[in-house]
Amino acid sequence: MDIIQRNFFRLLRSGVLNEYESLEPMSTFKWNRLFQIVKVQGVEDIALKGIKNHTYDENANIPKTLVDSLMEEEIEDTPTTLPQMCNSVLRKRLKKIQTEERHHIDASMITLDLLNIIVKNTESILNSGISLKYITEIGSFLRTKGDKVDFVKLDNWLSSLHIQRMAQLEGSILISVFGFDEEEIPFVKKVEKSAYPLTIQTLARTEKETAKEWHFRQSDIGFVHNNSKVLRRNIRRSIRYVDYAPIETISNLLHNFAKSLSEIEE
Repeated sequence: MDIIQRNFFRLLRSGVLNEYESLEPMSTFKWNRLFQIVKVQGVEDIALKGIKNHTYDENANIPKTLVDSLMEEEIEDTPTTLPQMCNSVLRKRLKKIQTEERHHIDASMITLDLLNIIVKNTESILNSGISLKYITEIGSFLRTKGDKVDFVKLDNWLSSLHIQRMAQLEGSILISVFGFDEEEIPFVKKVEKSAYPLTIQTLARTEKETAKEWHFRQSDIGFVHNNSKVLRRNIRRSIRYVDYAPIETISNLLHNFAKSLSEIEE
């Protein structure tokens, strides 16, 4: 982990978990690179809270122009919608859990909230890679409401949705990168060794992957062209995460493939 990444995670830990560790002085170029990562990961609000917590940090030589530009950014609120799964069978199972849990005599809406955050992370990982914004949402939830979660019920749900290991990967990121104790995350039975390198690889991205990128496009004379770079990237991502959620990963890849084909103009 280089100095940019170290300072990045210190700001996130401060902004989300109120943990303080002095920043390391950096050049304007490196601070600019850090702010690029902040924007790519969509954690502007978290970073600003972290910066505020480091107001009196003598090593926080953050250029004021960068802070001002970040404050001027319009941070869009993500609409609150229930997450879904691509696989039709798993999607029905999840919907049943989301719909019926509130009517059970032993209902635990706190546990359901955590399940939804884990599924949302899974959606993000399979479609665009690890989202530290969503990962830190799990961390914040566990720190503030973890004592009210029914982890036995959560384990049963994760098992029925076949995403136990994906959830374990998400929890392992909190342990290996954000310093959580294993005891804080009972659904992590074994820390995934790949959690740290996968997270660092995520930070290496310099551009957002967006839904606007096309996989297939039809020319004026009828020939079909494909954006091979995007297609290869999605296939590589699917291969990378297939061991963590085999059914959902393959279903997600096929769904995106079919969606791309359907967008060809007839």
